[in-house]
Amino acid sequence: MNQIGTTSWNTVLNTFKKIWGYDNFRPPQGEIVSSLLAQKDSLIIMPTGGGKSICFQLPALLQTGLTLVISPLVALMENQVQELRQLNLSAALLHSELPSSQRRLTLQALAQNKLRLLYLSPETLLSAPVWEKLCQPQLQINGLILDEAHCLVQWGETFRPAYRRLGAVRSALLKSKPPGSKISVAAFTATADPLAQKIIASVLQLQQPDIYRLNPYRPNLHLNVCIAWTPKGRKQKLVKFIQNRPQQAGLVYVRTRRDSENLAAWLAEMGYATASYHAGLSATERRAVEADWLGGKIPFVVCTCAFGMGINKPDVRWVIHFHAPLLLSEYVQEIGRAGRDGKPAEALTLVSEPTGWLDPEDKQRQQFFEQQMRSQQQTAQQLAKKLPKQGDVNTVARQFPDGAMALSLLHSSGQLNWLDPFHYVIKPGVNKQSANQIQAAKEMNQYLHTKQCRWQFLLTAFGFAKEAANWRCGHCDRCSP
Repeated sequence: MNQIGTTSWNTVLNTFKKIWGYDNFRPPQGEIVSSLLAQKDSLIIMPTGGGKSICFQLPALLQTGLTLVISPLVALMENQVQELRQLNLSAALLHSELPSSQRRLTLQALAQNKLRLLYLSPETLLSAPVWEKLCQPQLQINGLILDEAHCLVQWGETFRPAYRRLGAVRSALLKSKPPGSKISVAAFTATADPLAQKIIASVLQLQQPDIYRLNPYRPNLHLNVCIAWTPKGRKQKLVKFIQNRPQQAGLVYVRTRRDSENLAAWLAEMGYATASYHAGLSATERRAVEADWLGGKIPFVVCTCAFGMGINKPDVRWVIHFHAPLLLSEYVQEIGRAGRDGKPAEALTLVSEPTGWLDPEDKQRQQFFEQQMRSQQQTAQQLAKKLPKQGDVNTVARQFPDGAMALSLLHSSGQLNWLDPFHYVIKPGVNKQSANQIQAAKEMNQYLHTKQCRWQFLLTAFGFAKEAANWRCGHCDRCSP
């Protein structure tokens, strides 16, 4: 590991110490850094709080040229870029909420090769003005990093279809660069089961990737699933839990924006200092809630899954799922926000009793999700008959309201190839229905009602069956009721 490309390992360690103040890496950080410096493709699965960002930020700063970081949320980009700028590092971000003057300055810095790291969403990457700049032959691009890569699996088919086009980005960029140029692609996430790993690698067209997988087990995190017999009982359980932990930092996860606003308002009436957080708030409102929570002004936030990615608060003592998430990967992401300082932390999930007689809400949520998935698949298949066999995504999106989503669903069921990030071709006669999300939602349900050790279940689900054999964590509600 003495020489990586043109950078010596001593230089790597010295830079790491100079910028971040650490003497050495935690395994497998060192291996990942050298893999990226050698410009290899990689897939990295490390638990939340495991120091993933340093693994791609350090190589980017040690190389000349630009590294693109594709990130799902504005809050996430802003937090990382702010930290890098405080360290005087040449990083910038582009997103739709930026004032146009700031956007212009960033595009200028980009054209003048002044940036080492540029954070942007899939949609911004594929927007005409940005794509045009990235395709300039003199702009050297070293790598493409997909941060929070599980979002490609969770959101890529319907909610954020641009994710499905990312696999065509590398070859399209290389066409505009001098011969012999290389761009590596790396995907980072805290949670990806074996199926998700396969989807990420195939959508991104990773070439013989180096794979680093750490299992999600956290010995200080105590898991508990509790039945709430009625809607009123659910609120009582929540309040009792919070009352017993005065002034401890926590998070309450709910499923929808409306749930978040209603529950936060009800808790405020009960005298609790809290706030609602969801993707419908403006950037300023979101920043204010984050600052209040990080600074301890409010001990907990009532939030949707939009909260928490990339927000680093080590002393979160508890996470409550007032409603269970749809997918196990979301669950593991969200409970992973607790106890990053290594001290004991609790993760409580409240569920209706399994029959749904007394409180049908959980069952209704599940059915609504499955119905939605099925009707989106049907829409895609009907649209497939009307769409030109070859065409471009922008025209289709203009002509048909669900056009972009239909193309990404066709891509996920093997019926469509991207010729480049903007042009597609539909393949005749293929139609393997993708039931990934519905299958994944069933697995979440099994977890909630399992009789086995909760951590054992999670390890098996995320592809660590060998480690999970004969496993008992000794500190979940199944091991020590």
